[in-house]
Amino acid sequence: MSRLIAVTGKGGVGKTTVCALLIKRLLAAGKSPVLAIDADPNSCLDAALGVCVTDTVGRAREDVRDSARAGGVGASANVNMSKRELLRLKLESALVEAKGFDLIAMGRPEGEGCYCYANNILKEVIIEISSQYPWVVLDNEAGLENLSRRIVQKVDLMVLVSDASNAGLQTLLRLHELAGEMGISYGKLALVINKLRGAPLPEAARLPDRTEEIREKTRANIVIGLPDDDEVAGFAETSRSFLEIPDSNPVYTTVEELLINPVF
Repeated sequence: MSRLIAVTGKGGVGKTTVCALLIKRLLAAGKSPVLAIDADPNSCLDAALGVCVTDTVGRAREDVRDSARAGGVGASANVNMSKRELLRLKLESALVEAKGFDLIAMGRPEGEGCYCYANNILKEVIIEISSQYPWVVLDNEAGLENLSRRIVQKVDLMVLVSDASNAGLQTLLRLHELAGEMGISYGKLALVINKLRGAPLPEAARLPDRTEEIREKTRANIVIGLPDDDEVAGFAETSRSFLEIPDSNPVYTTVEELLINPVF
């Protein structure tokens, strides 16, 4: 049975970094193989994990659509199974295999027009691929779009990431509200306040009251604060794999808290 961790938040708050460090922790704990899903059209998770994506789910979907329009595979109702199988094969070829984990990237959004059939099959195949892994980590695009489209239907741990600004914390609350409005189901909720300067939570200046407010409103199972760390910033700036970051790094050691009881 797979456990799915979905990480989301507004752009630029460190979602991909959190995902990469969670994957590092899972691998260190022997929880492999892990499936990493990069749902951000900008596709940054591969660099954070030290691999390179060449094909994406978006490209696979468009290739099958173009084939159908050209009168090739899947052009008529009586060869729909062939279209399904072609998409399945293309998605499998888009899977990047690495030591202890595999990565699949969603890629850019759909082009002109709607290809609902392919989207439905896409959901089925992603669910099927995910079921083969004990742990799945989803690096969501900014907001909750992929979750709202039900590409991934069941979330065991939802991680909402924010920076320490008032605007960022307000966005975090809004994302939590959106999750409720969309009917997104999750087992546990974790809030991550990233790039803190000075004292960690809950002592961080100007944050104690907001932290308690947010915890109360969201009923989060855990709220953690990550320091604004020069080593992490250096890894990001040089596109160095976060799997290589020292185990003693304070951001990494704090992220570990997301994977211990009572969350999991």
